[in-house]
Amino acid sequence: MLKFISFFSLLVLINSSINAQLATTADSLRGTINANRSWWDVTHYELDVTPNVENKEIHGNCIITFKVVGTGNIMQIDLQQPLKISGVLFGTELLPFIQKENICLITFNKSLPMASSQKIRIDYYGKPKEAKNAPWDGGIVWKKDKDNRPFINTACQGLGASVWWPCKDHQTEEPDSMKMHFTVDNYLVAVGNGKLTNKVDHKNGKTTYTWNVTQPINNYNVTMNIANYVNFKDTLHGEKGILNMDYWVMDYNLEKAKTQFIQAKHTINALEYWFGPYPFYEDSYKLVETHHLGMEHQSAVAYGNKYQNGYLGRDLSGSGWGLKWDFIIVHETGHEWFGNNITTKDIADMWVHEGFTNYSETLFTQYHYGTAAGNEYVQGIRKSIANDEPIIGPYGVNKEGSGDMYYKGANCIHTIRTLINDDVLFRNILRGLNKDFYHQTVTTKDVENYISKKAKKDFSKVFDQYLRTTLVPKVKYSVKKSKTKWSYQLKLTDVVSGFSVNAPLKKGICKSEFVNLNDKKTTKLEVKPGTPITDIISKNLYFIVEQ
Repeated sequence: MLKFISFFSLLVLINSSINAQLATTADSLRGTINANRSWWDVTHYELDVTPNVENKEIHGNCIITFKVVGTGNIMQIDLQQPLKISGVLFGTELLPFIQKENICLITFNKSLPMASSQKIRIDYYGKPKEAKNAPWDGGIVWKKDKDNRPFINTACQGLGASVWWPCKDHQTEEPDSMKMHFTVDNYLVAVGNGKLTNKVDHKNGKTTYTWNVTQPINNYNVTMNIANYVNFKDTLHGEKGILNMDYWVMDYNLEKAKTQFIQAKHTINALEYWFGPYPFYEDSYKLVETHHLGMEHQSAVAYGNKYQNGYLGRDLSGSGWGLKWDFIIVHETGHEWFGNNITTKDIADMWVHEGFTNYSETLFTQYHYGTAAGNEYVQGIRKSIANDEPIIGPYGVNKEGSGDMYYKGANCIHTIRTLINDDVLFRNILRGLNKDFYHQTVTTKDVENYISKKAKKDFSKVFDQYLRTTLVPKVKYSVKKSKTKWSYQLKLTDVVSGFSVNAPLKKGICKSEFVNLNDKKTTKLEVKPGTPITDIISKNLYFIVEQ
């Protein structure tokens, strides 16, 4: 039976078809859980890496502990060219493998027992992709510090952890824990995720640093940082107890860091208020100075904002509030809740990471400087919204959506918050997300449905509008004025079919508390004389309003 398809639905189908045609086999192998990935589940990685700084090479091994959850005897391991696997050991048995492009197919001689725990060791070597413009065009950063000493970092979001170590490189796959060993020249320091559990000085002039992560961690968050670091510590008495705060900075920046990094405690205080307890108390909180600008590496946040407020000294909102605090400390720490605690299964849904984290900047601003300041900040970042393509990208092909996932994503959340019109409830929803999806991977639908359910309002069309189209709701209005009342006529356009919201009115302008705006009819509203349109359509709604 033929069914009516709306123009919006037709566009989605066409775009999906085009994206599917453009996707390569390599995209699909990275972006989908195929038969060679689905039968096993990683529970632990033990990574051992020794970099050769002079040649920009690495060699090492990764021991993968996994649980058998299905039937299969071929395992897909991801490792990006030009890195090479030299051997795969299963117990005492060397397993045959075929390495082609960015994957390796390992063959077991038979299916392994269901629910059993198994281990393989993969040895590898080579010259990994060098980052051209980290963190956006990532890989390994082989740089020098200002004293011409090695300064090495990793940054691989989107590109994938397999750019520097062998793993099951898909965001659905988070090990329960992880251990990292980094062996470097003994005048250098190596910093990873979690807590430093061992340091061994070898007779050959090398030192091995061992870092241990006790909580689930997504592959792209695993990091290796090597430089002439010095360390200082602090503690925070937070919602879950005492949080160890650990800072690793260049030796010549120590005093600057001691002043600037005070903001880390202010950040966690604000975000714990809105989002709930910091999600990784067991593994500490760290800021690690990097050559690149920053990344949300779990419990080891990369910091490269040059010890200044704003985004490299700029206020992205133009409101003035963005110069009151260090953008990288606030934004990348915000990812510990959205991105690290709650991780999307597919990077097409990365707005869940970036939209909520971008909004954490607004929440931080409100917490420390007041509601008006927060509103001015989030309204100010709208100037950076491009509306060039939908925020959500194509699924199953390891592809992100539009960069609007940041500023537009934040304004989508702010619009929903405005429509909820109850900040106690809104805060409980944010905290509930981090509690109910604690250390989990999710889809955008999981998040969308959760918000609608907890708010007891159906926001599905609002999410469709902002996440799946480039249209911005437009309110056209006219007004008739008299001495006793003003009569507004409001027409909503440029919305998806079925879009309908009850927008809260400024108190005292009329008998009603809300005005309904929908795609079906013109809304008439009588208000007190002198009532401006901004008292009817709040600036906190990401709408276009024109007379």
